[in-house]
Amino acid sequence: MSHPLREPVPLQCLSTMSASQRVRERLRAAGVRFHANDNIADYLQPGELEEIEREVAARAQEMLRALVIDVEHDHNTHDTGRRLAKMFVRELFSGRYQHAPAVTEFPNAERLNELMIVGPLRVRSACSHHLCPIMGRVWVGVLPNADSNLIGLSKYARLIDWIMSRPQIQEEAVSQIADLLERRLKPDGIAVVMEADHYCMHWRGVKDDESKMINSVMRGRFLSDPSLRKEFLSLRRGGGD
Repeated sequence: MSHPLREPVPLQCLSTMSASQRVRERLRAAGVRFHANDNIADYLQPGELEEIEREVAARAQEMLRALVIDVEHDHNTHDTGRRLAKMFVRELFSGRYQHAPAVTEFPNAERLNELMIVGPLRVRSACSHHLCPIMGRVWVGVLPNADSNLIGLSKYARLIDWIMSRPQIQEEAVSQIADLLERRLKPDGIAVVMEADHYCMHWRGVKDDESKMINSVMRGRFLSDPSLRKEFLSLRRGGGD
């Protein structure tokens, strides 16, 4: 969902802003949403990601000080702010700041129209609520048609990792994965199932380390054809355990 367009900020004001402020103003002026699990790569200018990383490092170090940790004299946390910034910006949340990975698509020359299942693919993310780890597996079902695009098996993992390398909630993540693959492949049907452990339950709160969350998204023929949906779910269980 987009935001209403805003009047652009004067150039003299932009020059005094931090990189994160400049990017936010750019997104707001364009009416573009920038939730935790959105990609904003198109609105970053050269050098700004490095500036944002430095800004995050400084603020992370201030958070440690607010937790009454002596970062000046504690050798273990002296450089933790910088390490946190690099981890979040370059690794854990890189799917927000980088463009989609290059994926070669090729036509369905043999006119394949049978069910294909990819998985289980390992996924890692962080929940938007507490930034605790989400660790899980994803299965993808594809029903192509003669006009569908096909991609290599490893490319499913790359595209899904790009979606998951952002703060997520599982219910929205599976929909984003389905949306992306549906746009890329143009199949008759797409199905995505995710099973994941949430450390916001394992590590804090109820501290229940046995619970998992499983959810799915069905599109096209998987939604309208119960027998196809049953075949996919049956093969997923048989091949993933």
